[in-house]
Amino acid sequence: MATALGAASTAVPGDRRAAAAAAFRSFTGLKSSGSVPLARQLNVLLLSSGSSSSAPSSASVVRAVSTPIKPETAAEPKRSKVEIIKEQSNYIRYPLNEELLTDAPNINESAIQIIKFHGSYQQYNRDERGGRSYSFMLRTKNPFGNVPNQLYLVMDDLADQFGIGTLRLTTRQTFQLHGVLKKDLKTVMSTIIMNMGSTLGACGDLNRNVLAPAAPYARKDYKFAQETAENIAALLTPQSGFYFDMWVNGEKITSDEPAEVVKARNDNSHGTNFPDSPEPIYGTQFLPRKFKIAVTVPTDNSVDIFTNDVGVVVISNEEGEPQGFNLYVGGGMGRTHRVETTFARLSEPLGYVPKEDILYAIKAIVVTQRENGRRDDRKYSRMKYLVSSWGIEKFRSVVEQYYGRKFEPIRELPEWEFKSYLGWQKQGDGGWFCGLHVDNGRIGGNMKKTLREIIEKYNLNVRLTPNQNLILCDIRNAWKRPITKALAQGGFLEPKYVDSLNITAMACPALPLCPLAITEAERGIPDLLKRARAVFDKVGLKYNESLVIRVTGCPNGCARPYMAELGLVGDGPNSYQIWLGGTPNQTSIARTFMNKVKIQDLEKVFEPLFYYWKRKRQSKESFGDFTNRVGFEKLQEWVDKWDGVIKAPARYNLKLFADKETYEAMEELAKVQDKSAHQLAIEVVRNFVAAQQNGKAE
Repeated sequence: MATALGAASTAVPGDRRAAAAAAFRSFTGLKSSGSVPLARQLNVLLLSSGSSSSAPSSASVVRAVSTPIKPETAAEPKRSKVEIIKEQSNYIRYPLNEELLTDAPNINESAIQIIKFHGSYQQYNRDERGGRSYSFMLRTKNPFGNVPNQLYLVMDDLADQFGIGTLRLTTRQTFQLHGVLKKDLKTVMSTIIMNMGSTLGACGDLNRNVLAPAAPYARKDYKFAQETAENIAALLTPQSGFYFDMWVNGEKITSDEPAEVVKARNDNSHGTNFPDSPEPIYGTQFLPRKFKIAVTVPTDNSVDIFTNDVGVVVISNEEGEPQGFNLYVGGGMGRTHRVETTFARLSEPLGYVPKEDILYAIKAIVVTQRENGRRDDRKYSRMKYLVSSWGIEKFRSVVEQYYGRKFEPIRELPEWEFKSYLGWQKQGDGGWFCGLHVDNGRIGGNMKKTLREIIEKYNLNVRLTPNQNLILCDIRNAWKRPITKALAQGGFLEPKYVDSLNITAMACPALPLCPLAITEAERGIPDLLKRARAVFDKVGLKYNESLVIRVTGCPNGCARPYMAELGLVGDGPNSYQIWLGGTPNQTSIARTFMNKVKIQDLEKVFEPLFYYWKRKRQSKESFGDFTNRVGFEKLQEWVDKWDGVIKAPARYNLKLFADKETYEAMEELAKVQDKSAHQLAIEVVRNFVAAQQNGKAE
């Protein structure tokens, strides 16, 4: 039995009139797909009783509507400005199609919202004074960071011809191309499309790029995770053709979709779709906000799995054959400063599904958000707020009705690890891959030239990682030495020579082009990391010791700072909010420690925190775990009372010196040789032992 469910079916039992109002709160802009008149459906709903855990009968079904047709007694639901722009856009075309034809260097506010769905943001250089010089940032869509050779070379060319001469690798495994002028948009977009690329849905209120481990391992689970990411991306790709109409004159340039993707998209056995709509899943209104999905395998948390709206984890049997997936829902990073009702959140377990059901389960989750996510205030429109307000049990109940079956219990998993894939590693198929560290994901200058030459000469495919790094794939044994030499000459460091703080650090682009940035991130993080390393040295921490530092220019959280052990979030000009408590494997969320810390005062916070971490940590305790164990009250006390690094008083080692007088005598002798008493004593003992062994005791 088909059951297209509105929000009313999950309202609090007993409050029927509130349930009726709730049914229309999340207006989706799609027409009724049932034959029962809407007014009659509402009356039946008002007279019927239901529970949050059971599907309503066919007579009480309320389907999403294409126009706000409501009984006269129902209040007009409040909708955000963007919802109205989407409704009037003719499926994400108007007014962008008209604005692109004008001679102005920019587009109007409505078109700014619409072009996001096409994968672009309008920007201007905030460093420049006087008039604004507008340009556009384009973001590609690359499931699991996959970049074919042809596409990489084209992106490299476009950056030089139409951009600012650099490519930016993002935290969602895509490229960002900055500085494209409005007059060049169609040329750049069409070139990307014609060369195996796309920007469709890289921004906007729909499914964004689907993450998965970038490593080209030949293992079944890794390959299955990457294939699943591609299939989910295809399932949730818009179908109404607006993208191709705008940029390639309606020519639909796509590869053949797997049959299971087409079948899952078209399936409406549980009321998920809008029949006869150009957008069977999205409708005219698409989703309330952005929607992020990541897929991975057990132990590999290179994708920050718990920060996504949906996390998908491959579950394999003892023979390594994928059997199904654990699903996690309700993660998200964005928040607003000093608005405590907005928050970063980790996803939580939803359940397990067999592998053949994954697309149907994903679709059910998306439709639950489409039907029930808030559309009145965009601050609260992400799915994390729906999961938080409903609770996981109610959310699971609604998703199960769209899915058509119950979720199985979540499968137990081993501990998570952060994996960087840096350096030379075997793929498992006879080939090699080489993971390259790229500071803040910015490829330019000699580095860009070197990469171009290597990728072109050896016809290499590329993968982009969620940590803003790059992987060269399918390298033959005979190519390793010349490629290693070329990389060294191009300025790429082997992982062992990269500061461990830099390996895990991330920053968003922020100033000068991001309109949301409050302060520096990408341009500021190199100096911040050097200053953190200097404090490490000052308090006696070793060079190979590290912690996860992430910096963003605003609270939206693009570089996922709320998962860092030390997060710096811009909260004013040259000022940061400090977050503490994330873990190296990205499985716990940080908390706000201090507000409005000026950039020049950061050492006043870093020094006491790092000093006491070195001296009071437990064995192998990470900085994040240390801050959580000690507690913010004690940490704040240390910061407030900090008076500089305390030089430890000289102590004699009772294991070497029987009495204080012997120690002091040894210390005097040691000073002459520019050594410590302990060093000299050890040297004397070693010489004595060596002499005894040689039969020449003195």
